Amino acid sequence: MSNLPNCPACNSEYTYEDGNLLVCPECAHEWNVDAEPGNGEEEKVVKDANGNILKDGDSVSVIKDLKVKGSSSVLKIGTKVKNIRLVDGDHDIDCKIDGFGAMKLKSEFVKKI
Repeated sequence: MSNLPNCPACNSEYTYEDGNLLVCPECAHEWNVDAEPGNGEEEKVVKDANGNILKDGDSVSVIKDLKVKGSSSVLKIGTKVKNIRLVDGDHDIDCKIDGFGAMKLKSEFVKKI
């Protein structure tokens, strides 16, 4: 038998592996095998279209024309966005774009400069 850790929620010894997660059949708690014990909060990694890791304050460039909801204007390819802020949710990036104002972008449509 393999030596799996006890469940951090209920301390059950009957944990099992499901892919890269550990699962407790008694309380249905799931946790990542690679997570450090006691860390509690995992840091979300946001990557651009090329796989580069993005951080707050980075500058990015738009890689395709994007329609702006609620407007007839289009955000053109190559538009540079400075000083991005990473947020949780469907749109990963919160920023201000010259000529457009405050905007939310998905990280899959930008590349790091």
